Amino acid sequence: MKRILLSTASLGVLGLLSPAFAADLPYATKAPSATPSVYDWSGVYVGAFGGGGFGNHNINNSTGQAQPFADFSANYSSQGGLAGGEVGYNWQSGNYVLGVESDLFWAGIQGNDGSQIANGSFSGVGGAVDSDNWRWGGTLRVRGGFTVDRWLMFFTGGYAFGDIQHTNTPPVGVGPVDKFNVTANGLTAGAGFAYAITNNISAKFEYRYYSFNGYNRPGSALTGLTVNGQLPYSTVSTFSVVSLGLDFKFGGPVVAKY
Repeated sequence: MKRILLSTASLGVLGLLSPAFAADLPYATKAPSATPSVYDWSGVYVGAFGGGGFGNHNINNSTGQAQPFADFSANYSSQGGLAGGEVGYNWQSGNYVLGVESDLFWAGIQGNDGSQIANGSFSGVGGAVDSDNWRWGGTLRVRGGFTVDRWLMFFTGGYAFGDIQHTNTPPVGVGPVDKFNVTANGLTAGAGFAYAITNNISAKFEYRYYSFNGYNRPGSALTGLTVNGQLPYSTVSTFSVVSLGLDFKFGGPVVAKY
């Protein structure tokens, strides 16, 4: 009986003393929390994109020659799609990104002034219909932007070139169709945003504006007319394009944010 009482008393004393002993013991060090990471946009990347857009075209003749329709001008639009590929390189410092990018693409943005001639708002030259078709293009640009972890907001601009096919179609029986291609040079500028889906794959949305130099269709020295019997003229084209794309970045792991 005495043993039972002593054992019970001993357990009770230990129970009372244990909180005091526990207060004097050092706490176990907690495991550090996971360090948040920030995506690094630096590195070489390749990608593909596709989209659509519209163009604006001006055709003009102001030779002042004393012939019918010597001075004329018209404005017409075009629309269509494009798709291509790109390669580039980004440098990131803090939240800022600077890079270079080049692309090549197929385009099918085309239109004509036939509706204006049909409704009488533009007579053309003897009823001839002018059309433009942007068939392919490319750019060499710089990019600059600001990042918020996996988001990149950027601006871009630089040199642009492309193949534009112009066709002049006179009324049946009046003369031959006058078709020619011009490699146009110009400038492009735009903006967009991208999101890194994984450490190597990112998606983007982009808008670009293209302005190409005008080109001339001269007349012959003998008659002063083009090969299809039309007065010389010049055209100027601009385009607005919206596209979606995917890029694959080589290397460039995420970096820790301390």
